[in-house]
Amino acid sequence: MNPAFKAQVRGGALTVGTWLKTPHPTVAEVLALSPLDCLVLDAEHAPFGRAELDACVRAAGAKPVLIRPESAAPAHLLQALDYGAAGVIVPHVRSAAEARAIVRACHFGPGGRGYAGTTRSAGFGTRAMATNRADAAHVTVIAQIEDAEALDEIEAIARVDGLDALFIGRADLTISLDAASPDDPRVVAAVEAILAAGRAAGKAIGMFLPRPGDAALWRGKGASLFLLASDHDFLLAGAKALAAGVRA
Repeated sequence: MNPAFKAQVRGGALTVGTWLKTPHPTVAEVLALSPLDCLVLDAEHAPFGRAELDACVRAAGAKPVLIRPESAAPAHLLQALDYGAAGVIVPHVRSAAEARAIVRACHFGPGGRGYAGTTRSAGFGTRAMATNRADAAHVTVIAQIEDAEALDEIEAIARVDGLDALFIGRADLTISLDAASPDDPRVVAAVEAILAAGRAAGKAIGMFLPRPGDAALWRGKGASLFLLASDHDFLLAGAKALAAGVRA
């Protein structure tokens, strides 16, 4: 849990992070040395197991780490937060009911997050239950909006108490809308509708952009959380630049 990071996201301050697709703690440790605001471990689309998630959170040290779990199942949310992640980005949130269930599963309380005092987030048994429960209030909960069905409920989703931000999954929106490109007018209109709903509800808005240079455009329209590129992109770009530089 990281109250300063939660406040940064909720407050709409410019926040820039990247995705980790390689399930190895050294990658997290190296990227934690960068000036990025946060790292995101992608357990939905990359081969992260429980041990790798745990090790990468530990390796990142003080750098805020978000986890995109493989699903919104309470067990996956519980595990991500027990490792000590600053929060979660939950994929495929399609309704306000789903969003409310996610918020409940991320916090202690009736029908909510299960408690264990021996996890990293609880100080491995060294802290009182009252302290751990208070700290859990600082978890950052982000709902990823990436389905056509979610657009029908976007205003209701945005109003769900306890959600800190909406994150626009533009690639999946493209597929869900049966569009040919993320630049299709229907996709752009969907993105703008999500932004409008977030602004009206006072929620921060995040997005992935295939072109980082577009961030200024969407920042002007209200987005503030940009999770761009990935460790794979950095490796490929570095190798391409090296080869081009030598062959030039």
